[in-house]
Amino acid sequence: MNRLVWYQDYRHGNGDLGAWNIRIGNDLLDADGHPVMPGWGNGELQYYTGSSANLYIDREGLNLCARRELVEQDGRRFTYTSARIDTKNRMSFCYGKLIVRARLPVGQGLWPAIWMMPQDQAYGPWPASGEIDIMEARGRLPRIVAGTLHYGKDWQSKVTDEHPYELPEGAIDSFHDYGLEWTAESIRWLVDGHCYAESALRPGMPFDKPFYLVLNLAVGGFYDPVPVDDSRLPAVMTVAGIWLYQ
Repeated sequence: MNRLVWYQDYRHGNGDLGAWNIRIGNDLLDADGHPVMPGWGNGELQYYTGSSANLYIDREGLNLCARRELVEQDGRRFTYTSARIDTKNRMSFCYGKLIVRARLPVGQGLWPAIWMMPQDQAYGPWPASGEIDIMEARGRLPRIVAGTLHYGKDWQSKVTDEHPYELPEGAIDSFHDYGLEWTAESIRWLVDGHCYAESALRPGMPFDKPFYLVLNLAVGGFYDPVPVDDSRLPAVMTVAGIWLYQ
């Protein structure tokens, strides 16, 4: 895992939004683009946009910004906007080391995430083809992050293999390197180079196919179902750079 095969280095001008798909709306979509569940399947409150108020690059990095902003769409009203981007059909990989240097917002009701979904649903719809969460955080718990695997043949038999980690110094609102080392034998989660958890991969688990990268900043949602602290908005998730080694 020593060869750099893909990167976005926003602080040095080697990154752009052209590497990403910008997702719009509040609905989880099926493989054909049809809405199947509101709230992106997670009870999320925000409406994702491609507006420069929600998604932009500056000297600090790539920014996803959640705001208190009213949106009316198809007879529905949303109180918040934010951003969600991914690399589906642009960059996916199977096995390697991925590092995302990011600074995350603090505040109750904020849910920043760096995660991966299967490029092709070779084993069927979620959760059968798996999900790899490199980092999720609850904004009201600014020293805790978690890495997680989701899999199982259907919703009823879904397995959630979650590994919380408390940062030894500082909090999520300073830059940290969130890493994933993925081999045929295991998936390991790292923060600032320290491996804090490892899950062995067994035959029958769906983590032997390419996955693509997702970045998003949700407001509300089932991950931490608490009232949103509007005083923390606007809130920004900043990604300084992303490096993939194989």
